Amino acid sequence: MRFDQHTVVLLSRPSDPPTLPLEAIDRVQSAHLAHQAGFVEQGLVLAAGPFLDADDGQLRGFVVFSVSPEEVRALYADDPAVRAGLLVARVTSWMVPEGNVRFESVPMPRSMLEAASGD
Repeated sequence: MRFDQHTVVLLSRPSDPPTLPLEAIDRVQSAHLAHQAGFVEQGLVLAAGPFLDADDGQLRGFVVFSVSPEEVRALYADDPAVRAGLLVARVTSWMVPEGNVRFESVPMPRSMLEAASGD
């Protein structure tokens, strides 16, 4: 059997995040979304989105990339939310039977305002 291999990022809240004003958190989150949208525009991301009902509240998002784990680790070293200590990026490879999962290219929100607009 053949397999497709993708790189997956699990974004989680660290155990000891910094205490920041809400406005600062919103700015960092918008910068994080713009950073992620840039990956999509470059054709690096196959799918991405937040988790809503994590049991422990720590798990925040899931991203599937078309590039190697090493490349993804380098990309997340510059992520604004990771650099601010608000997110931790856990990177791993994910294998599925060839053709089992299909992805379509769709635009991603570039800010909290855009994500909240529903358009």
